[in-house]
Amino acid sequence: MGAPTGAEPPEVVRAGIAQRLSRMIQLPTVSAERADRGQAPFDAFADLLVELYPLAHDHLERERIGDLGILYRWRGRVPEQPTVLMAHFDVVPVDESDAWTHPPFAGRIEDGWVFGRGALDDKGPLVVVMDAVENLLAAGFTPARDVYLSFGGDEETFGGAARVIAETLRDRGVEPWLVLDEGGAVVNAPLPFVRGRAAMVGVGEKGVLTLRLTARGEGGHASAPPARTAVRRIARAVERLSPGTFRARTPAAVTRMLELFATRAEGIPRRLYRLLAATPWLTSRVFTAMGGEPAALVRTTIAATMQSGGTAANVLPSQASATLNLRIALGDSVPSTVKRVRRRIADRHVEIEVLEGDGPSPESSTENAQFALIADAVKVSHPDAATVPYVMMAATDSRHFHRFSPAVYRFAPLAMSRAQRASIHGVDERVEIAALERGELFHRTLLQRLE
Repeated sequence: MGAPTGAEPPEVVRAGIAQRLSRMIQLPTVSAERADRGQAPFDAFADLLVELYPLAHDHLERERIGDLGILYRWRGRVPEQPTVLMAHFDVVPVDESDAWTHPPFAGRIEDGWVFGRGALDDKGPLVVVMDAVENLLAAGFTPARDVYLSFGGDEETFGGAARVIAETLRDRGVEPWLVLDEGGAVVNAPLPFVRGRAAMVGVGEKGVLTLRLTARGEGGHASAPPARTAVRRIARAVERLSPGTFRARTPAAVTRMLELFATRAEGIPRRLYRLLAATPWLTSRVFTAMGGEPAALVRTTIAATMQSGGTAANVLPSQASATLNLRIALGDSVPSTVKRVRRRIADRHVEIEVLEGDGPSPESSTENAQFALIADAVKVSHPDAATVPYVMMAATDSRHFHRFSPAVYRFAPLAMSRAQRASIHGVDERVEIAALERGELFHRTLLQRLE
């Protein structure tokens, strides 16, 4: 029999979490290179979970959803209103010219750290979920309600594994009470003049949209170019899409974030944060003027990421194109964003093609039992950190759940310095072993306190 609902069993914490993460990192589950590497690393990862977590595979129901989805069901005392814990096990490619301190797929453990691609994004967050489940099973614990573990293998390529898992659960009549995926982290001094640490919980996320602009023109020798070439049309179109293309708006989560940060600042900074929290219109203007991440919190961003056209230095290309990556702010949509881009370009000779697009998620509440549960678990695992909502600027697999779940949040319970956050998708990605242990404690506490 499991522990009674609401009770917390004795701590049974298995050693070796760093070694388990190291084993995971050693499998190069690079979804962008799956065509070259094949399916083998992804299947090997699924098999590795069976080896590393024997109790979970004895007690939980496990099924493969397509080639890249893994879904576990841990039956609780009641099946209604389950919790879904999410992570992904694919990683981004490594530039071979980058100078890593340790080989990116070696999973080196050194001086209290685990190094390697995926240590933070997202195998580290996955291992703390699985370790928490294994430790609770070892203590004879049964959750108060069903718990699903949803792991996808193509998040980094905006693939469909998580979408299919979400659709599968929806078709089965499963309506999650809480969905928790990667996203925010435990950070130091999250804004200027703010003291202490904060557990940043994403209560919403921006949408993602990829557009291709294409223009045609007269080809021929470059010695006698026409006034308007295909390349010039594309260059002009990109230039017209300035940072101010989209109107700035302050989401409710940003206002709440500023209110909480005001309590952790002093003097003039405290008054400034209070002023911004009370005047969302001013916040949008100030954040826009700051540029970078602050500006991205309050408006749709647009960036030209790829351009092509031409076959030789002295030949005019008959066609040129540019690829744009947009992150759609809360309150906008894919159709409205495309319409705005078309109006700003104002050139009927430039074709706009939608390659992929997902709208932004709605904001989940910070005044409900789900957010309170997350905050309670943070108090146990990171007692010096305030739980603070924010809007996530990147896309996560959880976006597929918000259509039928009332409470979707994005938080990886790992402490990350600014340098560590910069290493995500970069060089020398690494996680502290102590951070993994606290992350496991967060998930263990959250599962214990489900009611």
